[in-house]
Amino acid sequence: MTRLLTFALFLSILVTLTGAAHYYVWSRLVRDPGLPPALAQVLTYALIFLFLAIPGSMFLRRSPIATALEGLVWLAMIWLGLLLFLVLALGAADLVRGIWQLGRAYHHAAPLDAERRQVVARLVAGAAAFVGGSLGLWSVRSALGGVTLRHVEVTLARLPKALSGIRIVQLSDVHVGPTIHKSFIETVVAQSNALRADLIAITGDLVDGTVEELREHVAPLANLRAKYGVFFVTGNHEYYSGAEEWCVELERLGIRVLRNERVSIGDANGSFDLAGVDDHSAKSFGGGHGEDLPKALGGRDPARELVLLAHQPKTILAAQAHGVGLQLSGHTHGGQIWPWTYLVRLQQPVVAGLARFGQSLVYVSSGTGYWGPPMRLGAPSEITELTLRAV
Repeated sequence: MTRLLTFALFLSILVTLTGAAHYYVWSRLVRDPGLPPALAQVLTYALIFLFLAIPGSMFLRRSPIATALEGLVWLAMIWLGLLLFLVLALGAADLVRGIWQLGRAYHHAAPLDAERRQVVARLVAGAAAFVGGSLGLWSVRSALGGVTLRHVEVTLARLPKALSGIRIVQLSDVHVGPTIHKSFIETVVAQSNALRADLIAITGDLVDGTVEELREHVAPLANLRAKYGVFFVTGNHEYYSGAEEWCVELERLGIRVLRNERVSIGDANGSFDLAGVDDHSAKSFGGGHGEDLPKALGGRDPARELVLLAHQPKTILAAQAHGVGLQLSGHTHGGQIWPWTYLVRLQQPVVAGLARFGQSLVYVSSGTGYWGPPMRLGAPSEITELTLRAV
């Protein structure tokens, strides 16, 4: 019931916001420029279809004919991203036009006649369509052009010298679902295995769909290989998709799910603690899930180094008091599409990269996949190789 209510709330917000955005785009690109009636009618119907395609694709992708409608899902998701860029471009153009009109009014300039107003409206529409479309195409190219391998070195004060140079490959926010399928996972697995990591950590938001829907697309993760194993912690999207079932499925694939617990990594020559907690929002979904740092970290030897897997960066605000040396997180996608970066900063203490909080470090991945529109602007996707060094 919680998942159903969450989806219903999300859908109602999505329909309201996209409806307002479509009306704004229609008014600026179709109505105001005074297009020929036939062209205006075609564009109006096209915008209505695209508006309905966004929520429609979310329902249809769960239907028996989902495979046949995959093209519609791609169209809806790409349009959703283009819509954002068009709204931003039109908003910027309206702001400039408003300042220009205030300047004319200040200098007591005569009002523009209807013909000149239409010329201005067409110039604004053309410029906004070009800018928005160009940004959209560039973003699609960035998202679908392959995953970046990012190399990061981290020095940890309590890491045993015998383990200096140990390498962790981090995958995060893959979002297997509407437009990310088996072939993408196979590529990610091949890239990760080529790094010959000592440990692989998947820091949540792996899926956007149920086990029944996505089992075959996630199956290649069983081929991930690392000396000390592959570990996973839940992200918020697992709780929209059936977290309990996914934890069982991932364990079946040979991936160790850490739910508010820790394990020892290493051998008799040197080791450190690896801990993982449920997503920060998990408690609201019930079922015994919920972030529990005291349970995961309590009673440990404070002289041992501690690496924590936690989906949301904000966990570091509490984790630093527990002696965490390094926290690995995701969730933010690095903002994914500018200017969402600035909104993410209001909700998380770190958007991307390495940051220090007291004696603790946190590394936030920009994500391996993407969510929603297959677009990235200013935040390339990544597979992260973290090399840990002793002092």
